[in-house]
Amino acid sequence: MLLVKNGRVMDPKTQFDKICDILVDGDKIVKIAEAIDVADAQVIDATGLVVAPGLVDIHVHFREPGQTHKEDIHTGALAAAAGGVTTVVMMANTNPTISDLPTLKEVLTSAAKENIHIYTNATITKSFDGQNLTDFKALLEAGAVSFSDDGIPLKSSKVVKEALELAKENNTFIALHEEDPELNGILGFNETIAREKFGFCGATGVAEYSMIARDVMIAHATKAPLHIQHLSKAESVQVVKFAQELGAPVTAEAAPQHFSKTEDLLLVKGANAKMNPPLRTESDRLAVIDGLKSGVISVIATDHAPHHKDEKNVEDITKAPSGMTGLETSLSLGLTNLVETGDLSLMDLLAKMTSNPAAMYDFNAGYLAENGPADILIFADKEDRLISDQFASKASNSPFIGETLKGVVKYTICDGQIIYQA
Repeated sequence: MLLVKNGRVMDPKTQFDKICDILVDGDKIVKIAEAIDVADAQVIDATGLVVAPGLVDIHVHFREPGQTHKEDIHTGALAAAAGGVTTVVMMANTNPTISDLPTLKEVLTSAAKENIHIYTNATITKSFDGQNLTDFKALLEAGAVSFSDDGIPLKSSKVVKEALELAKENNTFIALHEEDPELNGILGFNETIAREKFGFCGATGVAEYSMIARDVMIAHATKAPLHIQHLSKAESVQVVKFAQELGAPVTAEAAPQHFSKTEDLLLVKGANAKMNPPLRTESDRLAVIDGLKSGVISVIATDHAPHHKDEKNVEDITKAPSGMTGLETSLSLGLTNLVETGDLSLMDLLAKMTSNPAAMYDFNAGYLAENGPADILIFADKEDRLISDQFASKASNSPFIGETLKGVVKYTICDGQIIYQA
């Protein structure tokens, strides 16, 4: 048995917030009370620390199969544990893509060996062809949890409508990466800095919010659940809000990088600050924060996108891949740029990183309760942390290296086992 004593226990699902003890037996929490004493239990003294549900990240890239020089499922799981994350949903833009049963089964077999809970999307269209839908029913029965062509937008409105209807029919949802390629230039660079500092056309805002507008209205018409991934523009937040007010079953996520930094970081951090969607302007950053405050954006998800250092360290920044490693900095970025600033309460931040994403998938995760799962994060919310270039991930492509942020993960517990300890 494991006994966590004297921590500030916070459960966003019930809004429970109290100094107390938690007793774990096997993979379950068996008791939460002001004072618990068990003679033979392993004790963690959580005095002065926050005890929360393990984080739930519904947008990660673990690169297996096909790109394991960047990351694999094992190192991705290690990175998750180091970041306090006990449940993840992987994206399907692997090589080959997760479009068929053999590839799905291969990935899930590998995932089952790890000590966190790993789920995966399957693709919406076969091999990302943008036209031919995969077999949703068979893929769900084999273990997929939702569908996304993340990394590639669906250009066809007809395909979006058919995918939404098929998802609704199978009691699931699709998650969309929104950018109209015909309205974009070079990806990874916001249009302003691309024009003013690099002299080319970058990723435009209208490419994102116009496609979101199209798709949320199709979701409204079909009454089929739709999740908008990593939105980054002020107008995108307003479009999602409008659709939600109409009654459309639309949810949205924001990545920590988009509420933390602006396009100017490209001039300081180079390719490590190149991501898709790109870092935008200060007004966009503040609008994403407003969306988080209002609840229009209900989920924080990392878009953990590891790349090998040689791929990022190229002379021509336009040739470097977009994306950053994110699992090990997400909590600290939320604490620093949302909680410390007074924009979100600690409970609100935790809800967007635990109970809200878990509820989207009906995962048995993201909460602390007697007879509930023993997936627990213990962290120091006020302690300073210097971000080094040493990560549990294979990758170190983070633009936050060298920054001092708030929040240190002390323990990550999954299924009652300590899987990370600082």
